[in-house]
Amino acid sequence: MNEKCRTCRKFGEKLFLKGDRCSSPKCEIVKRNYAPGAHAGARRGKRSEYSLQLQEKQKARNEYCLREKQFFLTFQKAARAKEATGEMMLKLLETRLDNVVYRAGWAKSRMQARQIVNHGHIKVNDKLVDIPSYQVKLKDVIEPRDAEIIKNTMVEKPQLPSWLKGKQFKVEVVNTPNREEIETSIDEQLVVEFYSR
Repeated sequence: MNEKCRTCRKFGEKLFLKGDRCSSPKCEIVKRNYAPGAHAGARRGKRSEYSLQLQEKQKARNEYCLREKQFFLTFQKAARAKEATGEMMLKLLETRLDNVVYRAGWAKSRMQARQIVNHGHIKVNDKLVDIPSYQVKLKDVIEPRDAEIIKNTMVEKPQLPSWLKGKQFKVEVVNTPNREEIETSIDEQLVVEFYSR
């Protein structure tokens, strides 16, 4: 079994780490909707507050495909902002260039989107950007350098979030996403509580 599938099973929900496979009947959550490991069903007792906070933080980190240090730096940046820390953290995660490529439907998973950006296939305002953590801003126009490359990785019928507007191979950031526009099951308050201990 794939490590990414184990991660989804660990959190008990689809994190869409495997692209198309997550939407098919082959998805591990569909076949085996319980935690991985020999003693997964034998867990006893009530889970501690710390355990819930840690799991939520790990889920957010895995969903956006970040390492611990990257995720913590994003949290610190959000904590310095004037807005609510949890909401700001989600906004920063959502406006990363690799996530925008994923949301535009040019990649089937965030890992694939990250690779597309790393390999220099994405332009922001007509300039090549190969940094997945690049923060897109209001009125930024994002497009592939070569549409033919993106055609191989595209989702069939992409649904753009309301904060992005555009055609098949060109999207523009029309506003910063608010909490209601961010499609995720992450409880950001638990993440804030985890780092505020």
